[in-house]
Amino acid sequence: MKELKMLGIDLGASSGRGIIGSFNGEKLTLTENHRFLNEPVIQNGKFSWDILRIFHEIKNSIRKCVLDGDEIATVGIDTWGVDYGLLDKNGHLISNPVHYRDARNDDIEEYVNNIYPLSDIYAKTGIQSLSFNTIYQLAAEQRFNPGLLDYADKMLFIPDLLGYFLTGEMATEYTIASTGSVLDAKSKKYAFELFEKLGIPRKLFTDIVAPGHTLGALLPQVIEETGKTNAKVVKIASHDTASAVMAVPSKEESFIYISSGTWSLMGTELRSPIITEEASRLGFTNEGGANDTIRFLKNIMGLWLIQESRRQWKREGTEYSFGDLSKLALEAEPRKCFINPDDKLFAPPGNMPERIVSYCKKTGQRAPESVGEIVRCILDSLALKYRNTVESIAAFMPEKPKAIHVVGGGCQDKLLCSLTSDACGLPVYAGPIEATAIGNISMQAIAAGELKDVSEARELIARSIELDTYEPTASDRSAWDEAYGKFVKLL
Repeated sequence: MKELKMLGIDLGASSGRGIIGSFNGEKLTLTENHRFLNEPVIQNGKFSWDILRIFHEIKNSIRKCVLDGDEIATVGIDTWGVDYGLLDKNGHLISNPVHYRDARNDDIEEYVNNIYPLSDIYAKTGIQSLSFNTIYQLAAEQRFNPGLLDYADKMLFIPDLLGYFLTGEMATEYTIASTGSVLDAKSKKYAFELFEKLGIPRKLFTDIVAPGHTLGALLPQVIEETGKTNAKVVKIASHDTASAVMAVPSKEESFIYISSGTWSLMGTELRSPIITEEASRLGFTNEGGANDTIRFLKNIMGLWLIQESRRQWKREGTEYSFGDLSKLALEAEPRKCFINPDDKLFAPPGNMPERIVSYCKKTGQRAPESVGEIVRCILDSLALKYRNTVESIAAFMPEKPKAIHVVGGGCQDKLLCSLTSDACGLPVYAGPIEATAIGNISMQAIAAGELKDVSEARELIARSIELDTYEPTASDRSAWDEAYGKFVKLL
């Protein structure tokens, strides 16, 4: 077959990339063609995304494809969830999309709870209550800027908005919509009853389409800027974690994954949502998956703890590489002390090592005294948190999990992967690193008819990459069991 080339636009909260995926019928290869900063802006006290700059950089990525002779067939865009842009009746952007960390969301859960109980929102949407969920942001819009939603004609999530800028076509992709508490988790349709209670107009919402839907060709004015291309924009699983999970190279239908980075998104794939008091109590959320599945998952504070500690040590005059920190942690005493990674104490930026030491002292533990001991405390604690989450997830799975798949940048942390295997007593398969981009491009290949479905895509991914395998150390079992008993008291 002629080599199929596709452009994946992968947008994160601080940077974006254009990645060309090439498929020759046997293997999938990736080549980065453009990288750029995604720098939010504060203007008159509002924290917003610079969406037109992002759009400009996407066009630059397409232009580089044209200049380099890469004849891409399709373009797919994935981003973070929940945020959106508002358009007027003429299809013009009203203002820059507000950032999910904007202060308008600070006490919005309490405000919404007085109108519509948060427990009822979970019962309908299956999404855990977080202050930046789309439904809360829309409620905040009504609260602080009354009349704007009535003036607006349409609302589009970030990847849908960028797709509209490229093609002039509006549609809402299922996985990105599923993140914001705007869908009925069971019917997968809009929760209009919820909108009415909160005064959110129905007219804002466009038709929901599944991953693999072809949105359309590039607008003539876009082609004028990028150069001649016949590429079409395809709706992939446009929530970044949905694309990452699609790239899990599991041969089993029932598996546990960790999409590992600043956050650890840990869960499994199910055919239908689980919306119970127990699931809510344990902090599980039900988001849409690439193959009409539910990503039943939990958000865990991940490598943020290491990243923020590293920034503090740099401020103090010593810059450690991640390799340096891993080596120091390996030399430190194991399982000496633990933290609850999800304690609110560790959420803000700032002096993370100081907070870890303080937490350990406050909870009656021997506090870490060196850089290596602090890092080891973090890694041991994450591994034990994963064990706790495995036990919770397993109770909802149709069969006992046989392994854990770690994808994303965090799968490069060999020590954490090894500790996770030991703590959980399960094999850990690490890879791919570029899970989100691979999932993005694989869905484009499905849309092109070159791959049959997600299962075939996962088989392709397994052929195209090498996984690192970690097996649990049997001799450490009792030590980990003892450590786990101490750890759960902190939850």
